[in-house]
Amino acid sequence: MTSNRPAGHAPGHDARRARRARRDWPLAGGLIGGAVADAIAGDPARGHPVALFGRLMTAVEQRVYADREAPGIAYAAGGVILGAGPLLVAARVTRASPAGRAAVTAAAAWAAIASRSLSGAARQIATALGAGDLARARGALPCLCGRDPQDLDCAGITRAVVESVAENTSDAIVAPLIWGALAGPAGLSGYRAVNTLDAMVGHHSPRYERFGRTSARLDDVANWIPARITALLAAACSPAVGGQPASTWQMARDYGPRHPSPNAGWCEAAFAGALGVRLGGVLSYSGRTEHRPEIGTGRPPQAADIARAVRLSRAVTASATALAAAVAAASPAGRG
Repeated sequence: MTSNRPAGHAPGHDARRARRARRDWPLAGGLIGGAVADAIAGDPARGHPVALFGRLMTAVEQRVYADREAPGIAYAAGGVILGAGPLLVAARVTRASPAGRAAVTAAAAWAAIASRSLSGAARQIATALGAGDLARARGALPCLCGRDPQDLDCAGITRAVVESVAENTSDAIVAPLIWGALAGPAGLSGYRAVNTLDAMVGHHSPRYERFGRTSARLDDVANWIPARITALLAAACSPAVGGQPASTWQMARDYGPRHPSPNAGWCEAAFAGALGVRLGGVLSYSGRTEHRPEIGTGRPPQAADIARAVRLSRAVTASATALAAAVAAASPAGRG
């Protein structure tokens, strides 16, 4: 009995080729493209989608705010729908076009990732500290974190910058990439909406304690896995700043759970271990003093450690981009 299969085409070869064809290469390429675009161009000076989203949600807050949890639930749900909905539609429209899907993903990733702006803000403060200009460093700190800068000395500003670089490496880089790999362009924009809502209303204050609770909890859930992946990647990349992977990961495991945040502590502890510094301690937000546990066993951070933190963040960014692209490429095509 003869076979109709062309010579040289084994069943296993056909199956492997079919599996490769079903992989989501446009999503993987779009994630890489968005990360590269952010590294080269950074955030747009005007019309940034995240800024536009923030202004719109501020207007919504003014209409629906009440010092209760129920309006906050509706506010958070509406924000997630607003953030993810347009990209979900765009992904559906371009599902049949690999080039279109890659372009939509790249645009969403570019808007969601903030590696270049994070590095730039940290370096601006490091330059001011290096020149002995505390006033300029204090003035630049609010671009990076919400900590009260007016009474911080050089050591306090340095610690704030290193901690912010660590936390934002997860929030503004690793997390959107992971969510993009898992849920496509809508995952990128939906995650960014959650993170923005948390920054707007998810903090402890008389106004937002109840209204912002849902936004804060959503952000905790969305960042739980990415924060731990960030710690793992920071450990793997720690030799770039003179650290040791095993001891860095152990530092994250030992000190990460001590932080009041379920996620930020893992990132800060991993960076502390990689850099060989000690983070945590007293800080102030909106006039409210917090006493956080110390993280790490090294020396207090110095101004020169800001550049090392940025270098580690960039290494983690490259590793996270490769990881997200690999996850996307190994997944079925055409999601979200």
